[in-house]
Amino acid sequence: MTAYRPDALIASDISAYLDLHQHKSLLRFLTCGSVDDGKSTLIGRLLYDSKQIFEDQLAALENDSKRVGTQGQAIDFALLVDGLAAEREQGITIDVAYRFFATEKRKFIVADTPGHEQYTRNMVTGASTADLAVILIDARKGVLTQTKRHSYLAHLLGIRHLVLAVNKMDLVEYDQAVFDRIVADYAAFAGSIGIRDFTAIPISGFRGDNVTTRSDAMPWFTGPVLLDHLEIVDVDADADRVKPFRMPVQWVNRPNLDFRGFAGLVASGTVRPGDPVRILPSGRTSSVARIVSMGGDLDVAVAGQSVTLTLADEVDCSRGDVIAAADAPPQAADQFKATLVWMDPAELLPGRAYWLKLGTQTVSAVVRAPEYAIDVNTMARSAAKTLALNDIGVAEIATDRPIVFEPYAESHDLGGFILIDKLTNATVGAGMLEFSLRRAQNVHWQAIEITREAHAQQKGQQPRLLWFTGLSGSGKSTIANLVEKKLYALGKHSFLLDGDNVRHGLNRDLGFTDQDRVENIRRIGEVAKLMTDAGLIVLTAFISPFRAERAMVRSLLAEGEFFEIFVDTPLEEAERRDVKGLYKKARAGEIANFTGISSPYEPPLAPEIRIDTSRTSPEEAAEQIVEAIMGVWSPVL
Repeated sequence: MTAYRPDALIASDISAYLDLHQHKSLLRFLTCGSVDDGKSTLIGRLLYDSKQIFEDQLAALENDSKRVGTQGQAIDFALLVDGLAAEREQGITIDVAYRFFATEKRKFIVADTPGHEQYTRNMVTGASTADLAVILIDARKGVLTQTKRHSYLAHLLGIRHLVLAVNKMDLVEYDQAVFDRIVADYAAFAGSIGIRDFTAIPISGFRGDNVTTRSDAMPWFTGPVLLDHLEIVDVDADADRVKPFRMPVQWVNRPNLDFRGFAGLVASGTVRPGDPVRILPSGRTSSVARIVSMGGDLDVAVAGQSVTLTLADEVDCSRGDVIAAADAPPQAADQFKATLVWMDPAELLPGRAYWLKLGTQTVSAVVRAPEYAIDVNTMARSAAKTLALNDIGVAEIATDRPIVFEPYAESHDLGGFILIDKLTNATVGAGMLEFSLRRAQNVHWQAIEITREAHAQQKGQQPRLLWFTGLSGSGKSTIANLVEKKLYALGKHSFLLDGDNVRHGLNRDLGFTDQDRVENIRRIGEVAKLMTDAGLIVLTAFISPFRAERAMVRSLLAEGEFFEIFVDTPLEEAERRDVKGLYKKARAGEIANFTGISSPYEPPLAPEIRIDTSRTSPEEAAEQIVEAIMGVWSPVL
């Protein structure tokens, strides 16, 4: 390694230094593997030795005889590693810790990801922007389950460059046979998941063997040391520039009436003024008028640049849309096959609506029951009804409107997504879109001339959905039935969907697991929406225990059409009534997944109407509900 003297260049020519630094290539990599494989120690060694190499070279050039001794190095390195360990103990690296360092040849950003299985989500975060993965293996332990999981995820996320760093070789007496056996075991696994190439290096992060300098203790190893490999690996930084132009719109910039620009990060390709473009998903076309940046207008913008585009025509374009090359646009669809990595302690609930965020697009999405889950040890595909924490599986996803996408293998920007819980805003999963489903292109809305407004006008009423929710035995069906009788007497057109009745027909195939309850409510919500489209006032009496599903049904209807009616009865009172004897059976263990006993009930936080059954009789409640929906507001009854 040649002498690298940034301080001298800074002192003599700051512009030259900045230019030199700016034009160095950047490598983003992550360290991953099982717990205590030595990730933080390795990063500490890279940070310390890259700095020490510079200081030693600088001292040699200046004929400085005061070289830092090995004892001083050991003390300084120990302090650095202790600092990294302290961060980990404080929970700092339980997320992902990013560190920056540079050598004469290249700049680096390294992501230190935790090895614990429960923090697989953090490894996925670090891998999502990495060009290379350093997979550490403890030479004493060999290939472990977490080694396989992280390797599979790195491959799944499109990381093409893998380094197998067999660490702690000093603890196995630098035995070549140990190294060769681990490399052979890993190669067999790697081949089974499609990894065709990786670079194996025997190292000791603590002693520095083969990290930044060649080890005298392992003369049998003739390959590159780790830092040399990181400096020369070709990450093909220009690959995105030769792809067709795509720019997801992050925001619309309109500082005045004479300027309307669309700001975003160019995900791939190049664009110039005059280039024809297509706005998706609408499909409208225009051409680029100007490329505006902080430093003024540009003649060209390339992948990786943040710019603002102005268009030659007044076209509808907003956040979440994608501006693309007119002759090579991406696809738009609303149903997909996807690979999912589940990241939440609570299992995936098929049929539940989650927020799906892909680039600048955010839509509501439903994940169907997985086709299969993948065992990272054997790569076997097993049947699965759901996905638990750290599970990897393949499932179909349906969004509430078309999104612009490309398969993840072609574009990480338009193919990678996260799933977000609508109530907690927690990221619960990450995924890669594989392809759109053919039925997404073959099924279209049929135009119907008699609209829902016409149906409502014919009946002389405003469609409503009165959603009664509460524990079993709370009185939902009784009150709902009285409300419908009063509406009928008033000449209103209504229909009552009762939980037990619906399970005799439409939902007879569903049980009472959390997944089946979600699907039960999804179906009822869709049926209720169709009935309100017919102009009816619909009443539903279902336990509907989960807030997320009640919110999903609310989202199907127009503002003001959904009335959540919470029939608030304490569990003790509902159990005392026990009209059907269900609580007694649940307490005896004869009924599984019974709401309030062995399955949770999430009471509404802000219902339109709350009925306190300890103070209000069913007849009084029904009368006040009718008054409320007819225009007399009474939020708490």
